[in-house]
Amino acid sequence: MASRLVLLIQEKMARLTVSERKIAEVILNNQGIIETHTATELAAMAGVSKATCARFFRTLGYADFEEVRLQARDERNRTQPYRPAEDGAERVILGRAISDHLELELRNITRSFEELRSDVLQEVVQMVEEAPRVWFLGFGAEDGVARLGRAIFSRVRHDVHYFSGIGEDWSSDLAMTGPRDVLMLLTLEPRPKILRSILSSARTSRMRIVTLTDHAYRGQAERYSDAVLPCHVANYGIVPTHATMLTLLRLITITYASQNADAVRRRAEMLDSIQEELDMME
Repeated sequence: MASRLVLLIQEKMARLTVSERKIAEVILNNQGIIETHTATELAAMAGVSKATCARFFRTLGYADFEEVRLQARDERNRTQPYRPAEDGAERVILGRAISDHLELELRNITRSFEELRSDVLQEVVQMVEEAPRVWFLGFGAEDGVARLGRAIFSRVRHDVHYFSGIGEDWSSDLAMTGPRDVLMLLTLEPRPKILRSILSSARTSRMRIVTLTDHAYRGQAERYSDAVLPCHVANYGIVPTHATMLTLLRLITITYASQNADAVRRRAEMLDSIQEELDMME
């Protein structure tokens, strides 16, 4: 049975450019190549640029090459039987089986999405649409999530920034904020004392604050936020989980992209063009 990717290629072959058809031919001649090669290697085999390869998959309706790879793996898993572990025993981490950790993460995400109000999601997306600038802020482990959030959002819109606080100099970043800017605050325990002062300055600048946080902090976050997205973050370990927080950030991004398709497409094409010109990617 043909894969979904092959069916899409066959359906849209007549509308593909000459360069895109080269990629299509490589895939049709070796359908397993999606799982065994990177997008860069695929582009090289077809004799086209990396940007052309990225546009090819977007033409087929995919967000990026990783979505194609995940689809291929899912199709393989559904058509091929699982192989049992050699020793028949499941590994244990921190006193729990790996399946327990996975089940808990899935439950966190499921419960958070079930409780997510569609009107709040739309409100957040509208704030992002209207914002002159979008800022990301996180402390501790959430600092890394803030950096990733900035990277994700900058793929779909301009003027996306990150509060770095280099050398504890928060004033330099805050001085660049203004009315209707959106502050995406990612916060779990423990929270530093400086957060209160930063939020006070943000409100003075008339920024709009969107807080992604745990349920225990929801009530306090609602006192200063324009919107709060509560995250279930239960875990068995000694380190926090950010799976729900990251999933909600992606949901906001793709919702924004679906409602601003033309602008997002132009943004993606511009970034791909610059990357190709700079020859940045392997």
